Amino acid sequence: MESLDLPSDSQVKRILVVDDTPDNLFLIETVLQAEGYQVEVADNGQDALSMIEAEPPALLLLDVMMPGMHGYEVVQCIRQNTNLPFIPIILITGCEQLDTSEQFDVAVEGFICKPIDFDELLKQVSTILAMKDSSANAFANQRLAS
Repeated sequence: MESLDLPSDSQVKRILVVDDTPDNLFLIETVLQAEGYQVEVADNGQDALSMIEAEPPALLLLDVMMPGMHGYEVVQCIRQNTNLPFIPIILITGCEQLDTSEQFDVAVEGFICKPIDFDELLKQVSTILAMKDSSANAFANQRLAS
């Protein structure tokens, strides 16, 4: 697995991983922590929403197929909550499970298919977080200039 540059302590990004399978949570958490990310986990959509409302993460990795509240419903709740800042979301799913029909407002930044290619996961995480940082910096610079 390729190693990406580790973020400095002041730049450590908090990532919330949501999956109902303990082994998946453990593997993803271990890989992300090895790359220097702060990782929190939830095993269902309702707990994830509570954690997000309490302290929004820099990024959300979200399994689609979960009992109770599936990933698409979690995305809808997040995107419809005007009290939350923008949170990039990567859906984790079996490719055959992907449903982007109009019944779901799937406003997400990426998809990862199971079984997870961890190099691809790390690439997407790094790219999305870098784009989020660039957008935030551009917005801050624009506000300072006006």
